[in-house]
Amino acid sequence: MNRHNYNQKSVDKILFMDRKISARLKIWKNTPHHKPLLMYGARQVGKTYSILEFGKKHYKNVVYVNFEANAEAAKIFTRDLNPSRIIKELSALYGTTILTNETLLFFDEIQVCEQALTSLKYFCEDLPDYHIIAAGSLLGVALNREQYSFPVGKVEMISLYPLDFEEFLWAAGKRDLSELIRDSYNSDTQMALHDTALDLFLLYLVVGGMPGAILECRKRQDFDLLHSVQKNISDAYIADMAKYADPAETTRIMAVFRSIPAQLAKSNHKFQYRLIKSGARANVYESALNWLKESGVIIICNRAKEGRLPLSVYKEPSFFKIYMTDTGLLCAHFGIPAHLILQKSSQLDTIKGALTENYVSFALLANGYTPYYWESQGNAEVDFIIQNKTGDIIPIEVKSSENVRSKSLAQFIEYYHPPYAIRISTKNFGFDNNIKSVPLYAVHCINK
Repeated sequence: MNRHNYNQKSVDKILFMDRKISARLKIWKNTPHHKPLLMYGARQVGKTYSILEFGKKHYKNVVYVNFEANAEAAKIFTRDLNPSRIIKELSALYGTTILTNETLLFFDEIQVCEQALTSLKYFCEDLPDYHIIAAGSLLGVALNREQYSFPVGKVEMISLYPLDFEEFLWAAGKRDLSELIRDSYNSDTQMALHDTALDLFLLYLVVGGMPGAILECRKRQDFDLLHSVQKNISDAYIADMAKYADPAETTRIMAVFRSIPAQLAKSNHKFQYRLIKSGARANVYESALNWLKESGVIIICNRAKEGRLPLSVYKEPSFFKIYMTDTGLLCAHFGIPAHLILQKSSQLDTIKGALTENYVSFALLANGYTPYYWESQGNAEVDFIIQNKTGDIIPIEVKSSENVRSKSLAQFIEYYHPPYAIRISTKNFGFDNNIKSVPLYAVHCINK
């Protein structure tokens, strides 16, 4: 019997992709008396693959329990939530001994079995020496929790996103280039391979960070097939809408989802309900927006009325922009031919700012920030403001070209006197007039 006891779930078809999440998982494993780990993430971002690869490297064996594929496993949790009994019956079902500290017990698609989610509380309290990771999609929206409670305070939670640009470089065999980018970011010195990095960044805009899309690009470099893969991922999201929401809510969720290109194509990118349909109102579509956010499909970036600490106090819930978490899916959603982006076609001048902003919003989110934007009486707007770990509020201006003039950024600096500002554009690295110049391909370096 294979000592790593799991159904491959097409994992064996994916070439190895190094992910930053591996370092986080290793810290969790090596932390004494850790809680069970619950990994959030949208469908097809690589949760199953990342956890199984980690398990194969760091444990004697892996017991993979997929509640969506194995109804018999789910029945084990219906009798009661005694963790000792559950361990014995899972060992019998999978024909392998589950060992403390040596076995990784992996509950996949845990949203299908609410009892299994609740059982994590009892594993934490009664059997803390077992190493358990649970993963699921739509955890925030799929669980009605009418009978079984969420294990609040008894699990450690972590999110997995699509690959960021640095992970994309690793997957492309460009780790040396990624290290040069970080060196230049840290030293504010220009990078000689600037044009090469910009070209790869454009490819990342097209492909995005979904592992399946990256694999297709690596295998064939056929953008028609790539678009087909991206469409399949979007279709899977739509299928989830129908599976986990009632028919009326599904209709509203799909309407919001389909409005995303129109929302971003506007010059100001602020979300407008009327673009969903005539007469649409916030009280009708607010839950649909929340569904898309909780499922990992979109990012909601709220306006902050002040650039002061803490930003959460100055959040204005009624004013926001929405972005997609994956740039490749956004390009497919827009229906943009890949060659127009790669060739820097002037036909895209009207929307390249939206694509660039979308990319930056995701990179900030993946780095642990909650991005906001700032507006002053309708006459100035800074694309993003973030709060770093020392409590500083840093303004970020995003430009899709080398034209970096910005009255809005200057106005924010005059009002709030931040320690420095960041300008993201196609220009090389530098630091002038207290503004840090960050090329588009280095946004992932803005670590929290």
